[in-house]
Amino acid sequence: MVKIRLKKFGTKKRPCYRVVVQDVRSPRDGRCIEEIGTYQPIATEANQVSIDLDRAKYWMSVGAQPSDIVKKLMNVQAAKQSK
Repeated sequence: MVKIRLKKFGTKKRPCYRVVVQDVRSPRDGRCIEEIGTYQPIATEANQVSIDLDRAKYWMSVGAQPSDIVKKLMNVQAAKQSK
């Protein structure tokens, strides 16, 4: 099964995340199929989320399941693009 989830990187106390498509059996920071975005929680509000929604929709159409947090981030990105 394939999931769309967050992959953590960055330094201590300055986390950054990549939104990745990954097999559920892979570890969190392991090999991924595709990177489709980033999430930087400590950045300014306008620069926190950057997700390629077209690729996310493609992966969901072929069976990938987004995690709960990624669903929320995708909604934030969609609202930002619709403005």
